[in-house]
Amino acid sequence: MSAPKPKDWIMGIAPYVPGKSSGDDGRKLVKLSANENPLGCSPDATAALNAASTSVDRYPDPGSTKLREALAAKYDLDPARIICGTGSDDVLHLAANAFSGPGDEIIYVRYGFAVYDIAARRYGGTPVIADDADYGTDVDAILAKVTDRTRVIFIANPNNPTGTFASRAEIARLQSELPGHVLLVLDGAYAEYLDASEDDGALELAETKANVLVTRTFSKIHGLAAERIGWGYASSEIIGAMNRIRLPFNVTTAGQEAAVAALAADNFVASSRVHNAKWRRWLSDEINGLGNHGLRVVPSHTNFLLVLFEGKMTAEQVNAALMTKGYAVRWLPGQGLINGLRMTIGTEDETRGLAGALREILETAD
Repeated sequence: MSAPKPKDWIMGIAPYVPGKSSGDDGRKLVKLSANENPLGCSPDATAALNAASTSVDRYPDPGSTKLREALAAKYDLDPARIICGTGSDDVLHLAANAFSGPGDEIIYVRYGFAVYDIAARRYGGTPVIADDADYGTDVDAILAKVTDRTRVIFIANPNNPTGTFASRAEIARLQSELPGHVLLVLDGAYAEYLDASEDDGALELAETKANVLVTRTFSKIHGLAAERIGWGYASSEIIGAMNRIRLPFNVTTAGQEAAVAALAADNFVASSRVHNAKWRRWLSDEINGLGNHGLRVVPSHTNFLLVLFEGKMTAEQVNAALMTKGYAVRWLPGQGLINGLRMTIGTEDETRGLAGALREILETAD
């Protein structure tokens, strides 16, 4: 008896591989592989989550109304033009689904977020990779790839997994030179880690341009990764199309309440940003001090560092050695980064421990 055959483009997808939290032997590791907030989430968000978790017998608000209104008030947006999803990944998939299909092309930058390739292929689209500029976004390379079949462009800014950042001027130039039929998706999962002077103007573009969608998440600086809450902002036409295919009741009641509380926790966000900047700078200096071992740090605007291994030891070897010492970082050969490890900024103890383990591994190998 024959079995159902999946679509060819589905079988062409390389499944997403999450960051490890345990070793091959099952031993729990210090998890610095998923860019989670080492400070957790705000106490108010925890309290709101716990209080709402008692209401499990009723469906959540299908429109995430209270959350959309809180987001609109926070960022001076139109709540009717906000869409919420189960993480920003969900919103990215909705965009690909609504605006592309078989025969269409979706562009993203080399070393871009792994979900972009999956979202493109999931609906029969063809992923098109634009060359990078020293691991960052190259606007001219993207524009050179645009054709009549291009439907969506995904740009993470700052970029995951490289940590690089495209300026406000470059993002505006990209949008201005795109044909109107191309949806520009600006993924701001790490936007809250930027200094105020580094705002890339994404929300302003989404406010005024008909072909721009901005996505954000509560999984990173807000520390609500387990609740899977993301959101997007665009024109009413774009959001209307995405809402037609959005699953109903897609954000839990507890998740909505926690996100509203997290959004108001300005002090927690500020302290998370300060902690991250301090220990990102410290870890970068420590690793740059190991440059004689062939290490290079890509300058980062996020809560992680991409470290390139161009010396005696390979990224794969160091990744395995770090796990032996109890640390999980992210090796990403599936994204072409066979020579790199992405390292999340952890607590002070975790960050110091990682640096010490890395130094010991490299010096022992000499």
